[in-house]
Amino acid sequence: MSTTLTIEHLSIGLPEGADRPFAVEDVSFAIDKGEILCVVGESGSGKSMTANALMGLLPPGVTVKAGRAMFEARDVLRLPESEKQALRGAQVAMIFQEPMTALNPLMRIGDQIAEVFAAHDRYTQSERRERALALIREVQLPDPEKIIRAYPFQLSGGQRQRAMIAMALALEPKLLIADEPTTALDVTTQAQILKLILDLRDRRGMAVMFITHDFGVVAEIADKVIVMREGKVVERGAAATVLNDPQHDYTRRLLDAIPTGRLPEARALSETPALEIKGLRKVYRTGGGFFRPVREVRAVDDVSLSVARGEVLGLVGESGSGKSTLGRTAVRLVTPDGGQVLVGGTDLAALSDEELRKQRHKVQMVFQDPYASLNPRQRIMGAITDGPITRGVPRKQAEARARELLEIVGLGADAALRFPHEFSGGQRQRIGIARALAMDPELIIADEAVSALDVSIQAQVLDLLRELREKMELSILFITHDLRVAAQLCDRIAVMQKGRLVEIGTVHDIFLRPQQEYTRKLLAAVPGADWEQQRTATV
Repeated sequence: MSTTLTIEHLSIGLPEGADRPFAVEDVSFAIDKGEILCVVGESGSGKSMTANALMGLLPPGVTVKAGRAMFEARDVLRLPESEKQALRGAQVAMIFQEPMTALNPLMRIGDQIAEVFAAHDRYTQSERRERALALIREVQLPDPEKIIRAYPFQLSGGQRQRAMIAMALALEPKLLIADEPTTALDVTTQAQILKLILDLRDRRGMAVMFITHDFGVVAEIADKVIVMREGKVVERGAAATVLNDPQHDYTRRLLDAIPTGRLPEARALSETPALEIKGLRKVYRTGGGFFRPVREVRAVDDVSLSVARGEVLGLVGESGSGKSTLGRTAVRLVTPDGGQVLVGGTDLAALSDEELRKQRHKVQMVFQDPYASLNPRQRIMGAITDGPITRGVPRKQAEARARELLEIVGLGADAALRFPHEFSGGQRQRIGIARALAMDPELIIADEAVSALDVSIQAQVLDLLRELREKMELSILFITHDLRVAAQLCDRIAVMQKGRLVEIGTVHDIFLRPQQEYTRKLLAAVPGADWEQQRTATV
């Protein structure tokens, strides 16, 4: 088998003042034609830096200090910029974790694919459109004639990722680099994208460098694996060997941090509800006017459920099922069109804006991306104390409570004096939890709060939530697309599909005795489910 890419002794230097001198240090590996190499490790391990170096996309101040990357007898690290541009897309292509940051929001999908051909001066205008259509069909996007005219915001997350893959494949590259392309996707979409990449590899004979922190994904698609830690390769080998017989302590720790799928012991739940949702409805309407019919989407369609005091209720379902809308409606970030949201007997849905302000502290939200919800110019102390001070809590008391909460979430009181950018993703998520707790809520809504975190940080945040539930009798509505995480943390699980609640029950009921075909489909789509089953049986 011929080798597509060989990396030899690669070192990438970080700017002065960084926490370590090298982002990547003395890394070597090779990828053969038609092979999928998975690169695994925690955030900051150097996975993405390695990929960005290959693409010539290193950030300012970060430079290649040593080594080479041989692709078709050329060192791609030292090519002139004009040759790098000719290589990108044509021979080596990359797909990113978040396609919305890589797609132009003002251009139709078909035009963006055609632009790849234009940049490399390939084909006539009509040929570009035909090839764009063919690519859209190849990545199995529905209704290609409609998709080619659509803008990125009109597509779902999974559809946008497929559009990115179509762009990456446009010039038939020999190497595809995929940087966490499935992290933010629900399990069924994730399974579809992985199958698509496997099919493309088989049909086109592409080499694939697949960066991930999800060992379920590794089990599903990898031929070989390298494990990185703090810029160095600590383990490498065939996927089956690394997954089932890891040699390095770090690899074993990463594997131990994965939710095992083992179901927790059932807990006795309080009869006192922290949250009652009754007949909740939210309809989004678009269009209208000349020649444009009104389109209605029932995002939440007559949903009723309750969360007991001290209970963690998991809310699962595919993207577009209405999970996040329900969570945002419960906290009144979205105004419902009907139904009740009862917290402590008060219907938040019926309150005026002024009345709502007095009651809003009862329900707090922890978001998927805490960085986006924190003011980058405000120190952490201000982020945590603003809410309580607005409610009338004296500043000194609010600040003392903030320091106490930072200790509780494992950051230490000194964190109060720092800015958001000085923390890792997992640490920022802890700050988000501390900020929510500062309001003394009766309920926390966690919306995909651990989905973008690597396995070890995810495990720490889950342990923290579990601890808070026990210590503070905290009630949590836990919205997630990761059923393994839901199994680990939740007491009961509610399953949503197209705005409706299709099934609700204990964790044991949902995982061992699902009643609905849709629930069974979600469980079957979990990446690496067979490997995890075998692993759980031997743990």
